[in-house]
Parts: sequence; C-alpha cells; structure tokens
Amino acid sequence: MPIRKVRVFNRFERFWHWTQALLVFVLLFTGFRIHGYYGGISFDQAVYFHVVAALSLVVLWIFAIFWHLTTGTWRHYLPTTRGLWPVVRFYAWDIFKGKPHPYRKHFWRKHNPLQAASYLGLKLFLFPLVWFSGLAYLSYNYWQNGISHPALGWIATVHVATAFAILAFVIIHLYLLTTGGSFAHHVAPMITGYDDVELTDAELAYLEQDEPQRLGK
Repeated sequence: MPIRKVRVFNRFERFWHWTQALLVFVLLFTGFRIHGYYGGISFDQAVYFHVVAALSLVVLWIFAIFWHLTTGTWRHYLPTTRGLWPVVRFYAWDIFKGKPHPYRKHFWRKHNPLQAASYLGLKLFLFPLVWFSGLAYLSYNYWQNGISHPALGWIATVHVATAFAILAFVIIHLYLLTTGGSFAHHVAPMITGYDDVELTDAELAYLEQDEPQRLGK
C-alpha cells in the first residue's frame, strides 16, 4: 500500500493537545509547590494558578469531548487486541534489538493498539478522577457543613495519587518520543498536522476526490 503525507491532526486537535500539555505542566508544577517540594513562589500564588489551570483544563475538555463526539474522532481510541501483542513486544524487547516498529498509521486508525488503550484509560479514568477529586477538594467549604469531614483526607490522597499517575504517563510519553526515530520526527505531526500514513487504494482515491487538501506533497 502507498505511504503518503496525510493531515491526520487538524487545527483544533493540535491546539487542544498543546494547550492541554501546557496546563498539565502548570498543574504539576504548582501542585508540587503546594505540597512543599520546592520554593520560589508563594503558597497562595501556587494555589491560585493551580485552580485557574484546572478550571481552564476542564473547559478545554468540555469542548474536546464535544469535538470528539461530533466529528467521530472518538473511534480512534477504541481499544482492540488486534496487533496489540506485537506492539507490546516491540517496546518491551524488540526495540532494544533495533527492530522496526510493527505498526504503521492507517487513515482510519492513527493510534496503535497500545496508544489507543493508554489514551482511553487517561481520558476515561485518570482525568475524570483527578477532576472530580480536585473539584470536591475545591468545594470543600460548601459540603463539609462547618465541621472537619473525614472524607477530605481520602479526597486529597486520591487527587495526589492520580496526579502522580498522570505524571508517570507524561514521563513515559516523552520517553517514547525518543524511540523509533528522532524526537523531532515524532513531534512534527502534532505541529504541522501531517504524518506518513499507509493508504489503501480506496482510501487514496477517496482523499484525492473528496478531501485533496488533506494530502501533502
């Protein structure tokens, strides 16, 4: 099948990705300060920027969810076991032996099975968990009825534990960007929108006839 440059990430998707990344880094940075891991800015400043970034991320994700549902992009995150084991084996073993990546992007499936499962878990479990625990913590004065509520400690524990899980995801994500090619090669599609995609004859004919603007040179 021919491999062509295809625009797989549109402007909103790229805006959403980089804005989300920036806000997550702000949340991690200010969260570490709130817990006293470093100095440099005051506690009040850290709390203020943490809350602003958190609410901004919630608003961004409301728009992102609407976009995913209305454009059908959610289908790219559907988990599948087809081709999952070769990808897992590649990252666990084959990558250290210099073997090529077993998965190539397809027009209707831009994430490999491991990516799709990881992103789906992030979006359906980690993000909602950190949002709900954070909002519960933020609105504590409205539901604790003037007394120290024992649930607050559990809410804080869940929020911090989930934040560290997200941090682990970020570290793994950045590490994988350094494998199987240059860092710039992996990052470029999320900047330009175009990536190398393996197209069937039917997909190429569809793009040439109905969406020629998505084909790169």
